[in-house]
Amino acid sequence: MTRKIALITGASRGLGKSTALHLAAQGVDIIGTYHSAAAEAQAVVEQVQALGGRAAMLQLDVSQSGTFDAFVGEVSTLLKDVFAQDHFNFLINNAGIGAHASFAETTEAQFDQLVAIQFKGPFFLTQKLLPLINDGGRILNISSGLARFSLPGYAAYASMKGAMEVLTRYQAKELGGRGITVNILAPGAIETDFGGGAVRDNAALNTMVANNTALGRAGLPDDIGGAIAVLLADGSNWITGQRIEASGGMFL
Repeated sequence: MTRKIALITGASRGLGKSTALHLAAQGVDIIGTYHSAAAEAQAVVEQVQALGGRAAMLQLDVSQSGTFDAFVGEVSTLLKDVFAQDHFNFLINNAGIGAHASFAETTEAQFDQLVAIQFKGPFFLTQKLLPLINDGGRILNISSGLARFSLPGYAAYASMKGAMEVLTRYQAKELGGRGITVNILAPGAIETDFGGGAVRDNAALNTMVANNTALGRAGLPDDIGGAIAVLLADGSNWITGQRIEASGGMFL
């Protein structure tokens, strides 16, 4: 039986790493991307291999859309040489950065960087990768709880995630003819190094999150990696065009 393959952007750490390991545990092979942490990326490859899967990592800066054609060529070659396939099954647009600035103080440089990484990047990378995605495949975008509830300091970041939520519905509509489902997962506050590790390392912030979350704690990377694995598992192929929040019930 041919093993399924997932392409995960930003797979060297945090939510992307957790996603890679959860999918590998379900028998899915992994193509991951990393921005600069080559050693961390290789460590994830070895962890996937320890689970009995195959994995490879490619360097990618999702803010540089001019490199996407070359990247797609690399993916195509990798599929043939390492996985003996022509297509992959799952695309998870996970790579991103955090940004904290009030609306009044957000600079154009900050705004443009967020557009490039959080919206333009996944928009055109997904477009370029469409020929390599199997009919009947799945695309999963990543949003944020901040697109539903509003906390000062995240106006620009959350706006990009809101744009991704609208894009997800259009992708689901336009790609449905190929049997491709497209959904978007919105994590709540998670204990990672994202955004400087504030949720993980700032005790007061962590307590605030816990006190405003139905399940009484901040999220962990495995909460999101596990949720993504469920959304890509057999049996969820009738779910498309949906925003699914995995926040433990934050700000209900």
